[in-house]
This record gives sequence, structure tokens and C-alpha cells, in this order.
Amino acid sequence: MTVLAFVPFVAAACGVLLAFASVLRTPRSLAAWCFAAGMVVLGLDSLFTGLSLRSTLVEEGVVWLTLAFIVKCFAPLPWLCFSLTYSRGDSRTFLSRWRIPLLLLGGLPILLVLAFPGPVLRFVPLDSPDGQLVLRFGQVGTALNLVILVAFVLVLVNLEQTLRSAVGTMRWRVKFVVLGVAVMLGTQLYTRSQAVLFLAPDLALSGVESSAVLIGCVFLTFAYARSGMAEIDVYPSTAVLRSSFTVLIVGGYLFVVGVLAQVVERFGGAESFQLQAFVLLLGMAGLTVLLLSDRLRQRVQSFTARHFRRAQHDSTRVWTLFSQRLAVVKDRAGLCVASARAISDTFEVLSVTVWLLDEQGQLEVGASTERHGPDEPRAAEVSSNVVTGLCERTAPFDLDVVQEAWAEEFRRLNPAAFTNGGHRWCIPLRAGGRELGTLVLADRVNQAVYTPEELELLACIGAQISAVLMSLRLASELAVASELDAFRTMSAFFVHDLKNAATALNMTLRNLPAHFDDPAFREDAMRVVGNTAQRIDEMITRLGALRERPDVRPVPTDMNRIVQEAVERAGDMPGVEIATTLQPLPPVLADRDQIRSVVINLVLNARDALGGSGRIEIRTEHSGTQVVLSVADSGSGMSPAFIRDSLFRPFQSTKKKGLGIGLFQSRTVVHAHGGTIQVQSEPGAGSTFRVMLPADAVAVAGQKS
Repeated sequence: MTVLAFVPFVAAACGVLLAFASVLRTPRSLAAWCFAAGMVVLGLDSLFTGLSLRSTLVEEGVVWLTLAFIVKCFAPLPWLCFSLTYSRGDSRTFLSRWRIPLLLLGGLPILLVLAFPGPVLRFVPLDSPDGQLVLRFGQVGTALNLVILVAFVLVLVNLEQTLRSAVGTMRWRVKFVVLGVAVMLGTQLYTRSQAVLFLAPDLALSGVESSAVLIGCVFLTFAYARSGMAEIDVYPSTAVLRSSFTVLIVGGYLFVVGVLAQVVERFGGAESFQLQAFVLLLGMAGLTVLLLSDRLRQRVQSFTARHFRRAQHDSTRVWTLFSQRLAVVKDRAGLCVASARAISDTFEVLSVTVWLLDEQGQLEVGASTERHGPDEPRAAEVSSNVVTGLCERTAPFDLDVVQEAWAEEFRRLNPAAFTNGGHRWCIPLRAGGRELGTLVLADRVNQAVYTPEELELLACIGAQISAVLMSLRLASELAVASELDAFRTMSAFFVHDLKNAATALNMTLRNLPAHFDDPAFREDAMRVVGNTAQRIDEMITRLGALRERPDVRPVPTDMNRIVQEAVERAGDMPGVEIATTLQPLPPVLADRDQIRSVVINLVLNARDALGGSGRIEIRTEHSGTQVVLSVADSGSGMSPAFIRDSLFRPFQSTKKKGLGIGLFQSRTVVHAHGGTIQVQSEPGAGSTFRVMLPADAVAVAGQKS
């Protein structure tokens, strides 16, 4: 008995062990259970194949081969389900789209057996004088071989989609899992095609299947040790199907058949076929590993550049491809994803993160090739020093050589996944004199150093991204301005009528005492009419404020005094506790009436958010060159989506009687004073609004002296 006789049993043991290892890992996803089921099926197939090879009786061998084939028929369902769910962020969509093929693969083997009863394998006499019998597949067996063949092609196409859609660190995580499964199922494609062509099982080919399972288990074990076979979230495009390598390989399988036949004929005939096929499979798998190796590709490129003195990158080609990718983006998210993928592919960088600077001066992740979990935070709380430090840089710089405190804080937000990934580089994003964000490149393949040529190309790419990003931002601002223009036109027709209605109501209010003798009725009518008139006056005031930018007349103003006046004018608030903490402040140059209206609006909004009872905290403080006013409530809070998309936009209100222009007007006033307004809120945890205005520089200098 040769060593190769034990290969099926070793492959079966390895397959079952990997199946158990995959479901022991937490959290257990649907892909993990499908993988376990598929490995158990392949393990049982190898086990029965090994028993058939060791059988001394022909009848016993046929029984084991039949069992192996029956088990094999149930392999397509779990493997197709695995290929549709492994590392896919929209796996439910793919499962819904493929539900009919999944149902067919699960029920077709049973239906074929019931519809065409008879042995799967049967002995057929040859046309020879001695009446020799050969083992053939029956009609059901041939049909099942076709089903298995088509199913495994679909599995490999789906896995190829997943691999090609992953970039950077994400591809590094899934590469060996896809490769291991491809070795096992790719060999099944070859053996099943042989069974369909010759209508007969081949014990030598059965041994090749077990060898492929063993090789695949080696790759899968390496993947498990490397990353725990962790899943990621990628979103494959169906366009990949039109250029699938899997389809090309299957289409050229006849060439492979010819090569193997020549190998058998040259090196000893069919008795040595299993050993030769095993070596050939191992060599093909090793070649595939090398072709997928990021380090090998990078070293080949470096060798070529060093010895043949050509440019590292075809700048024209890179720029053309990059421009084509950016030309189809429709929003900021699509721009960030396309940019990160293009840079990762071009410069052999596994981790590319796009950081964007929002209007509130905070950094958020636009896209990343390294961050893949749906629960990972996209916004980052950083100090103003980080933003200031990034804004001072106008050219690509090495983040790891900057020794300032802000750089250390920013490095913590961009950890390197590999110890040999080289330094982290930042590419500033700036356009039209505005700071838009930065690109962070980390984990470069083989720790390669960026050359001056590459840094120049990266700077050009950063400028291109900045230009497109600025265009998208200006387009969004233009859309908002168009909405305002439409409303301004509309409000011009309404203001006159609303003024007339207010005048009529006021006249009615003055005449009521003369016409109604019932005091209770008169009091109620006067209250209703008075509230209506006040409501109409408020609408006129707010609508009129949108017709033009506020005319600011700044004078040195005490912010604490404005807060006290605003609280008094806000009136009584039954059930609401107002706590004020007013620290000594330098004066601010502000229009008293306009800033007071902002404070009143923030206090009234906080009151409305409380729903009748709760606490409002008002605080002032001096921070650097700014005076900061904070208004915090313990109300219901707001969702991040509402804050991002609706909070400061006109006509977007959560109040039943609100126009949704109070905060828009307040922000306009604050910006006209050279300040900013920020908000922090979480559903169920209340909200905090911060107004930051520049302090009077003359007064601050006088205090310091």
C-alpha cells in the first residue's frame, strides 16, 4: 500500500476539522455554517472514496463509490450559499436573487432519483468476445454530474466576484479562503467534466479529488491561522460576470485535458497518473498564490524600474483611469470609495483612508480599504490642534516623522495593520482656499518607500479628488440656494396678505369689548385672536428674514448680559429647570438684537425638546480667542441622519407648528458674525448647541497686558 492510499483519509479528517473550527469561531454567520456543511460533504466524499480504493471486492468498491457520489450531489447547495454570503455586505440581496437556483440545487437530486429510479452506477458489457463488464453512470448519474458541474462553475464565479471587489487589507483577509475553495471545487469541475464526457467513474480521478481537498485544506488552514477566516463587507458588482476569469478557465478546460493526457503518456501511463496530477495541482495552486501575491507584484515592478530605467508609473494611463473612475461618481460617498480603491490598486497600498472635514470642523471617514465592519465609527472626536496641524500642510508628508502632539493623536486614529508596512503618509485635500480633508496611506506592500515621482503623482491625484469634492459640495450648496430663491419668490406674494390678516385680527381684537357682554366669552375670544395675531406676526418676521442676509452692526457686547436678557424674554417655563453658569468673558463684537434672537431661539428649542419637563443648562466660557455659549437640554435628542441632512436646512422641522427656519436663521446670523454653531446629540440623551463667536481682539489684548 502506497502513501497516496492514505491521502483520501487525511483529506477527510482535515475537512471535518476545518468544518468544526469554522463554527467554533464567533460570531457564527450563515457563511460559516454553509462552509462547515460544504467541508463535511467533501470530507465524507473523500472518506468513501478512500474506502472504495481499499476495497478488495468489486461489489464493495461499487457500494462505496455510489455513496461517495450521492454525498457529492449535496455539495452544490451549501457551497453556492457560501459563495453568496461569504464577506458580502448585501448577502440578503444576493440570497433573494438566487433563491430559485438554491431551491433547485436542494431538490433536484431528490427529484431526479424519484423520477428515474434505477442504479446511479451500473455494469455494462463491452463489445468484446470475452464479455468484459465496465462500470458506467446511469441516466440519473449523468444528469447529476451535469448539475454538479454547472453549480460549481456558479460557485467559483461568485467567489471570484468577492475577491475582485475586495481591495487592500480586505483582499488580504479573504485571498487564501477563496483560493482554498477554488482548488477543491476547480478539481471537481475537471473530474465531473470527465465523467460527463466518458459516462464512467475513474478511480484515479477520485484520488485527484481527495488530493485537491487536502491542498485546499492547507490553504484554508493558513487562512484560519492568518486572520481567523474573518469575514469582511464588500459589495460586488454584477458587471464582473462579463469578464470572469472563472468562465474563461472553464471554457479552456479542454486544453488542460490535452496537457494532462500528454503528461500521462510521457511519464508512465495511467498507474502513475494520480501522483503526476497531484504534483501538477500543487504547482498550479502555488503559481496562483504567487500571482495573487502583492509583494511579488511590487518586487517585479521595482526590479523592472531599477534595471530598465523606466518610469514607475505610466502617469498618463494612471491619470486617465483615475479620471474615468471619478467621472461616474454621483455623491461624496461614491467619490471617496472610488478614490480609495484607485489609490490602493495603483500604489500597492493595503490601507487607504479618506478623512473629510465637515462644516463643524470635525473629521469623519469618507471611505477606507481597511475599515470594513458596519459598526465601526465613521466620525472621530479630535482636538482642534489635529485639524489645525493638518490644515497647515499643503504637500504630501510623512505622518510618522512629525513629532508634534497633534500628529500622535492622528496616528492613533490611523493604526497600521502590519509591522512591516512602512511609514504612513498624508495627502492634503484642498481646493479654492478651503480645507476639505486628507488621505492617509498605510501598510504599503513590502514596506516600499515612496519616491519623489510617486509623491508628485499622489499630489496630483489629491488635487483631482479635491476639485471633484469641491464641485459636489458647491452643487449641493447651489441646490439649497435654488430652494431658497424659490421660497423668496413665493414669500413675496404671501407677506402682503399675511400683513392684512394681522391688521384685521388686531381690529377685531379692539372691537371685541364693545360687542360681547359675556366676560368669559370675551376673554376666550381675545386670547384666541391674540395668539393668532402673534403667530402670524412671527411667521412674517421669520419669512422676511430669509429674503436677504442679516445686516450686522457689531458693537462691543457683554455675552453674559445678552444671555440674561434672552432668558428673561423667553418667559416662564412651568416644569422646566433652567441652570446658568456664566463665567467672566471678554466682550464680543456683535449685533445685540441678532445675537439675542439666536439665544432666545436656542432656549425655546430646548424647551420644546423637553416636552413639558426637564432641565436646560446654559453656560458661557472663554476659550482662546473665542467666546463659547452652550445650551444643553435633557430632551429626546436627534438622530445623526437628521442632524446631517435636515437640522440647519429651512422648512425641515420636527415641530407640528414649526416652520423649520429658526435654526437656519440662527446659523446665518452666527456665520455673519464670523462664528460657528455646532451640535452634539444622541436619541434619548438630549442635545447640546454651542455658539462660538470671536472675542474682541482689542479687549483681549488689554486684559493680557
